[in-house]
Amino acid sequence: MKDYILDNEEKELLEEIENGEWRSVDNLEEEKASLAESAKYSKFLKEKKQVSIRFSVEDLIAIKSRAKQLGMGYQNLIQLLVHKYVNDETSLKL
Repeated sequence: MKDYILDNEEKELLEEIENGEWRSVDNLEEEKASLAESAKYSKFLKEKKQVSIRFSVEDLIAIKSRAKQLGMGYQNLIQLLVHKYVNDETSLKL
């Protein structure tokens, strides 16, 4: 038998299988189809969608300046800020 180098996650999975923690499903084809559909939906959610938004010239200049200081594009900075907000990683002070 060939020796394989496993990373920590693979070692954990192998241990779980050897300990009988994993079970076969009765309806494998149905389960695979369900998971494939979920994967398609997940991929769709990760796609990017173009939108238009209007900023004041002053705000746009400021965001471009901040993005340049961070070494990134201003659109990427805006996208990052929105992503962090919708995932509760940052808050908005009103």
